[in-house]
Amino acid sequence: MAENKTLPVGCVIMASGLSTRFGSNKLLTPFGPGREPMLRRAFAATDTPLLASRVVVARSPEVETLCREVSVPCLLHALPGRNDTVRLGLEALLAERPDLAGCMFLPGDQPLLRRESVESLLRAFAEHLQTQKETERMIFRLAYRAKDDPTPLVGSPVLFDSGYFPALRTLPEGRGGSFLLRQYPEQVHCFYTAHHEELWDADTPEALQKLEAML
Repeated sequence: MAENKTLPVGCVIMASGLSTRFGSNKLLTPFGPGREPMLRRAFAATDTPLLASRVVVARSPEVETLCREVSVPCLLHALPGRNDTVRLGLEALLAERPDLAGCMFLPGDQPLLRRESVESLLRAFAEHLQTQKETERMIFRLAYRAKDDPTPLVGSPVLFDSGYFPALRTLPEGRGGSFLLRQYPEQVHCFYTAHHEELWDADTPEALQKLEAML
C-alpha cells in the first residue's frame, strides 16, 4: 500500500469482540452479493493510500487466517480488555511507523462503511492538523446529522492525533477509546457522512439482515 509521506496515519481494525449477542463470530459471517466474510468489508474500506499502515487485532485464529489470505497484518492475542486491543494495535503500528501523526480505530462490524468516507475523514484530519496550534490536540469521528435534527448520530471510525497516543496506551482496564471521547468532548470534531447506514454495526443477526437489505 502506498504511504502518505507527509502526514502518516495508521489504522487499527478492531476484531477482538466475542460476538456474544450475535451467537457466533459475526466477522466471519457471509455478507453481501459475494457472500464473503463481513470483515473483508473493513479491509476494503481501509484499502487506501492515505493510510500509512493498518493492523487487525483479533482473538480468533480464524480471523488471523482470513487476514493472512488477503495479506492484511494481524495481531493475535488472548488479553481480556478493550484497552488491551487499543494498546496492542497502536503499539504494533508504532513499531512499524514511529512517525505516525494519527491513528484511526475502526470496528470490524460496520459492513456498509465506504472507502470514500474513510478517505474524506483522513483528508479532513490532515487539513486540520496542518492549521492547528502545536499544543492543540484533536479527535475526529464519523457522524451523521439528519436535516433539522440538532443531535447528530456519532460513531466510528474515530481518529486520534498523536498527542493522545500516551493516553491510548494507558487506558483504564476494560475501557476503549470512547473513554477519551467523554474525557475531552471539546476536542472531538465530527465529520458528517450523507449515509447514516455507514455508522451501523451488526451486533445481532437481525441487525445484519437489515444491513444486507440496505445493500
